[in-house]
Amino acid sequence: MSTGLDDIDRKVLTCLMRDGRATYAEIGQEVDLSAPAAKRRVDRLRAEGVIQGFTAVIDPSVVGWVTEAYVEVYCSGKVSPTQLRRQFQAVPEVISACTISGSADAMLHLVAEEVQDLERAIGLVRNEDNIEQTRSAIVLSRLFDRPVGPRGRSEG
Repeated sequence: MSTGLDDIDRKVLTCLMRDGRATYAEIGQEVDLSAPAAKRRVDRLRAEGVIQGFTAVIDPSVVGWVTEAYVEVYCSGKVSPTQLRRQFQAVPEVISACTISGSADAMLHLVAEEVQDLERAIGLVRNEDNIEQTRSAIVLSRLFDRPVGPRGRSEG
């Protein structure tokens, strides 16, 4: 992993977060580098693991997945994050999962078509022997999403 990002790295990342399909010439123009220099910068950021990949971001509501929930998961005994990852990845409606501090052991973000699909997915999570209980909160409205990115000094 990179030990630190400079201002140009941050500008390159900001450009790619805005448009992951930007050409090296477009990136270079925005950050004041030649296209080959921009490519080397992107290649280095990928090699260091700062950029982990490129993907299409799809609005779940457009494809009919309009029911969202956050689910706290409480485990019995000690369970490794590797084991939890394997269990949660097996449930397609789970779009993100993390271990957390506090009384719950993990937090899941689920997206489904309807409440019944959400109920089935939570049932799959609960069906594991090492899961003691879950606590769910259904999302009523999404206020905003912010991509993770460089939060360096402001420009001007």
